[in-house]
Amino acid sequence: MTRTTAPIDPADGPAAAPPPMHPLDAALVLQPEGDGSVTGHTSPAYANMIGPFGGITAATLVQAMRGHPARLGEPLALTVNYAGPVADGPFSVQAEPLRTNRSTQHWRAELRQDGQVAVSATAVFGVRRETWASTEIGFPAVPAAGAVPALPPLGRVAWTRQYEMRFVSGGFPDFSQGRADADATTTLWMRDEPPRPLDFASLTALCDVFFPRIYLRRRQWTPAGTVSMTIYFHADAPMLAAHGTQPVLGVARAQRFGKGFFDQSAEVWAHDGALLASTHQIVYYKE
Repeated sequence: MTRTTAPIDPADGPAAAPPPMHPLDAALVLQPEGDGSVTGHTSPAYANMIGPFGGITAATLVQAMRGHPARLGEPLALTVNYAGPVADGPFSVQAEPLRTNRSTQHWRAELRQDGQVAVSATAVFGVRRETWASTEIGFPAVPAAGAVPALPPLGRVAWTRQYEMRFVSGGFPDFSQGRADADATTTLWMRDEPPRPLDFASLTALCDVFFPRIYLRRRQWTPAGTVSMTIYFHADAPMLAAHGTQPVLGVARAQRFGKGFFDQSAEVWAHDGALLASTHQIVYYKE
């Protein structure tokens, strides 16, 4: 049998190049290794003032667990402990399921550099089923995202260029004012820049977009860094897929500052008012 192909019309020109990979997807590329671990490399696009943005590190751990061949279901809960600084460069992630039940699966993961654990995590994955549902907290009364101006990227903090942030209230503080605020609550619309369909990796990173609450409360530069972050995922994969590239609404606040640590909590909402995730952090600060 003779195989024929259609002739190429010179008027068509050369084949179109594939679209460039989104910066988030490029940062989350992981290479499987023979020992069951995966390896990756920090991304300059998500650099923080020191090391990488904590949200991209958390998303990397979620990505490693979601890509594991033994994975059951989707993320329900994630706790990330930042044990030490993550240096710019290569890293390895070892993720393993500790126990698998009918509906839930328990995980442990470690990100290592130079033979040391830099970040550890535990997670629970699960199979969601249709049940009765209710959300007791309410979606805030806010203007639409398009009615709120976007914040320009913050100087040399590279990761802020990867997000569109539209502050309804509690924007990044002006440290030159030199006065403390009575409240550290922030409400903002946010999404990946350029826009990218929402999934568990991007939602994980978005849960850490909120800058340290002590910046807003004291309005002065204070060295601070997340020690531990927990995320509870209320959305399933179809809900995230339906959300698409629309902005999400984040609301963050603090509860207590003192003796070198403070906590902050936040909710992340879909544009249609569905609660996607809630998150909590304990943060170190130094005077």
